[in-house]
Amino acid sequence: MNRLSNAQHGMWTAARTGAATAYHMPVVITLGAPPDRDALAAACRAVVTRHPQLAAAVRERDGVPVLEPAAEPPVLESADSIEEVVTRPFDLGAGPLVRFALVGGRTLVVVAHHLVFDGHSKDLLVAELSAAMAATTATADAPPVTAASPVAAASLADGGDRPGRDAPADSETARQRNIDSATEEAARFWAPRWHEPPATRVPGGELRSRAAAPGAALEFPLEIPGLDGVTRFEVLVAALHTVLASYGNAEVVTALDLSTRTAAEAGLIGCHVNELPLFSRPSPDEPFSGFAARLRTELRELYRHREVPLARAVRGIRPHAALAPVSISYRRLPDVASPLGDVQWLAFNHSVRGALQLQIAHGPHGALASLRHDPRELPDPAHFADDLVGLLAAVGKEPGRPLGGLVRFAPAPVAPDGPPDPAPLTAASAADVPAADEALVAQIRTIWEQVLDLAPIEPHDDIFDLGGHSLTITQIIARMQQQLGLEIGLDDFFDNPTIAGVVAVVRR
Repeated sequence: MNRLSNAQHGMWTAARTGAATAYHMPVVITLGAPPDRDALAAACRAVVTRHPQLAAAVRERDGVPVLEPAAEPPVLESADSIEEVVTRPFDLGAGPLVRFALVGGRTLVVVAHHLVFDGHSKDLLVAELSAAMAATTATADAPPVTAASPVAAASLADGGDRPGRDAPADSETARQRNIDSATEEAARFWAPRWHEPPATRVPGGELRSRAAAPGAALEFPLEIPGLDGVTRFEVLVAALHTVLASYGNAEVVTALDLSTRTAAEAGLIGCHVNELPLFSRPSPDEPFSGFAARLRTELRELYRHREVPLARAVRGIRPHAALAPVSISYRRLPDVASPLGDVQWLAFNHSVRGALQLQIAHGPHGALASLRHDPRELPDPAHFADDLVGLLAAVGKEPGRPLGGLVRFAPAPVAPDGPPDPAPLTAASAADVPAADEALVAQIRTIWEQVLDLAPIEPHDDIFDLGGHSLTITQIIARMQQQLGLEIGLDDFFDNPTIAGVVAVVRR
């Protein structure tokens, strides 16, 4: 039994509040020839044996979600369509968190939940399936990887945030001290930087959504030029920020998927990623090469805190599927094509987190972009794609040219005078607590103060302003159910994040 990492916990919370297929990570492989079904099924079992978290489920123990063995292991299925396999919901509480399906005799579809999978895991999965298919006899003769083996134990570890339950107490204490120290450092880093992302202007509208929603996808090739002193990822990020600034956004913020893998985790399938925001203010007079170098410096500072989820370092952050309306994910593909056949590394899951997700897979022959978007907020994705492609082409020719000479900057909107009016209080949080509910308020207050280790807490104090996050909220919900017999859903809690609000929901 292994507790979820902080990043996994936030993902698990979002998945329970209506993320649909946003956390489904598909890999579609068109096999070079019709497979021996028994050999393919054995290869799938070999991968799961080596990475047992794929055959896990997420269950709550006293408000703490943990990975435990699924009710049934995954098997090789047959399916009529790729879309059905990709969009079928996962039962997180029963598991397993991966499915394998053969569609049409030659198309293998593998879908894993992001809780136990990330971009690099796709590379590992395809490589291990290929090796197992090529050496089924050797695989059968080799001793199986068991739950007690180092590989399996590491596979079920949670990204370095905490050891397994059986770790020595002194190790547990030392690890917790490291976590606390890293969180404190991250809090100092984000204090002058973080604020809620504003809406992002784009041609034809504004990007506001940070929720998960049904999405559409546009794929297109992308040439990312190499520049001295910066990586291609940094060139891409600088180009994206420049394009968004050219639409009239004086400040640009994008969420970045950053790997948290250590060298020890390089060969392990799992969720080793954290999403963090990057803010910038591109100037039309600044050379692109200088802007990219400036972003690189900021990124290098940000990387030092990549293991700490933002919600753990900053108070007041409410749960969202995305930290900003625009996000970017980039990874390098293997240098050699898979012997299995043609691999769709960016197979679409039919959802989007936020308003726009730009996913890039960069291989030896160039990059492929998948622009996932909410059609309600980005009605013309082709315009956006053309602008990004055109800017990168211009950068490749004249990287020292000012941003305003590479792309035309629209005027930024005029900011209103004074701060915006505060949002009106909801009826639940504004109303006085009835005298009949004072005893219930006191009982719930005791639970909040115990979990948050903070007192006193007033009936109208917002839990997020008090430093609460997804883990403390699930613990509070569990204790309210255990001690008071009260049931309240995550959605209701997030919408009414005060003691008075919770009481109002309970009394409905």
